[in-house]
Amino acid sequence: MGARAESLAKQFEVKAAEMTGAITKLSDADWKKVTSAEKWSVGVTAHHAAGGHEGILGIVKTIASGQSIPNFTMAMLDEMNAKHAREQAGCTKAETLALHEKGAAAAAAAVRALSDAELDRSGTVLTGAPPMTTQQVVEGILISHITGHLESIRKTVGG
Repeated sequence: MGARAESLAKQFEVKAAEMTGAITKLSDADWKKVTSAEKWSVGVTAHHAAGGHEGILGIVKTIASGQSIPNFTMAMLDEMNAKHAREQAGCTKAETLALHEKGAAAAAAAVRALSDAELDRSGTVLTGAPPMTTQQVVEGILISHITGHLESIRKTVGG
């Protein structure tokens, strides 16, 4: 474990803890409010963020190993997200919190284990987009994903 990986893992853990606190405080009424950013319920948005940890971790691991994500477009990502929103419309706070805590722990541990060489490796994440280093994926996708959805939830529920 290097200092860079430790710093990135800690940044993620801070955001994950903020998300845990936000989910825990949500009332049943808050859970059903619709976010302006995603146009999903707060519950679905929280579940999406929670479920994203392990999926994004797969991208981190792929890029860290020197590989690229083959033939993955923004349209495919949008469709995956829309499908998730439909399928998880009835998700509960308890299952979302459990999914979030499990995924966040796995992501933090995996990020913490990255070497500097792995953090510097790069590959294509989205077809047509410039390559990203593993560190950029951690900062720009893993951490930003949770941060963006947390901000949306807070804006929606006024917290």
